[in-house]
Amino acid sequence: MSDVPFGFGLPGDRDPERREGGGGTPGGGDPFGLGALFGGMAGGGSPEDVLGKMPLFAELQRLMNWSGGPVNWDLAKQSAISQLAAGHQPVSDAERTAVAEALRLADLWLDQVTELPSGIERTAAWSRVEWVEQTLPAWGALIDPLAEKVVAAMTSALPQEAAMGFGPIAGIMGRMGGVMFGAQVGSALGKLADEVVTSTDVGLPLAPAGTGVLVPQNVAAFADGLDRPADEVRLFLALREAAAQRLFAHVPWLRQQLQDAVHAYARGITIDRDAIERGISEAMSGGGMEGLNPSDPESIQRLLGSGVLEPEETPEQAMALRRLETLLALVEGWIDTVVAAAAKDRLPGHSALAETMRRRRASGGPAEQTFATLVGLQLRPRRLRDAATVWAAMTQQHGGADRDRLWNHPDLLPTSDDLDEPMDFVTRQGLDDELQALTDGDAEKPGDDGPDQG
Repeated sequence: MSDVPFGFGLPGDRDPERREGGGGTPGGGDPFGLGALFGGMAGGGSPEDVLGKMPLFAELQRLMNWSGGPVNWDLAKQSAISQLAAGHQPVSDAERTAVAEALRLADLWLDQVTELPSGIERTAAWSRVEWVEQTLPAWGALIDPLAEKVVAAMTSALPQEAAMGFGPIAGIMGRMGGVMFGAQVGSALGKLADEVVTSTDVGLPLAPAGTGVLVPQNVAAFADGLDRPADEVRLFLALREAAAQRLFAHVPWLRQQLQDAVHAYARGITIDRDAIERGISEAMSGGGMEGLNPSDPESIQRLLGSGVLEPEETPEQAMALRRLETLLALVEGWIDTVVAAAAKDRLPGHSALAETMRRRRASGGPAEQTFATLVGLQLRPRRLRDAATVWAAMTQQHGGADRDRLWNHPDLLPTSDDLDEPMDFVTRQGLDDELQALTDGDAEKPGDDGPDQG
């Protein structure tokens, strides 16, 4: 895994300009004002007194009392919205009407290519800020278990010598973790809100159940430079949103399976206590890291960025990531397939729009970026292509009803190994159907109803 979940470690650690004392956050390498905090503690001030004197934490003192979980979601929301404020465009009534019409037409087209009924009970056109506000509950359910595990592992792994060295700061480390995670998640959501075009763009349903959503500002950005009419682009994206809503509404186990895969990863997070103790002991003795000084935030940042706090991925976690990657690929592949079937004779620019979507994924779209940040997952385009091959071949050889029947139970779906040889999987479905037909036929033969009662 290339990065710690949530980028644990201060954001400046990964920014070359900040590491070199360049621009960015005021204070160069101290984006959270930790220098003043640790310095104040060393001078004997109480945590409350010190926080009240610091400009940043004076504003966030209420957030420092957060008791709602391992991620300070108040701060995450505030951080994300502040990023979006400069480019915020409210949604007009005309845009709401256009989105509603596109989603309704998309559902009519999809009725002809899949037996799964509509999953949209209401339509919505969201601004970027509204996307953040409306999807926070879904993000909380996904992220909190992972953050809680990371915080617990970090806290339990700190050696006694280091805890004593931190002194009064030890009492508020949990709240500081919530603030740091909140800031990190808020930054990620702000960036994501600049890109997403629907409520299911990351592969998970983030809107309230039954709500089909487009983000008009981002739909316009997606269409920029494509040389296609705006209403055609909107309808293409509406087809994708409506298809995803059908799947998540009528495959009741799917949402939970995706969340369980993320949470299974979280349960497997372990921290190498020995590595932490060695790193901190070396730091406190001045070996290799110029000493760990509670009044020197740079020494703490060097520790966080040194790799000693990075969780090691276990085999169980690797299996969870593989399952998550496969499920996301199957969802995206099914959407691609049914949208293509619905649009091929009706939407002139479908091929060009589908290719744009494929390039977006290949260059690292919202789904890959989000899950790479959360769990180190790289959603590879190869998996998506293989999943789409399975669904397209199932449609051609067995029909849409048999294709969609695979969603009746998770055990019926292709596995990651099946995606390595997608046509073998499709062929086996035909053999299974023939075997089932023979079995049913034998069961109906005279004399098979039990012993002769005559």
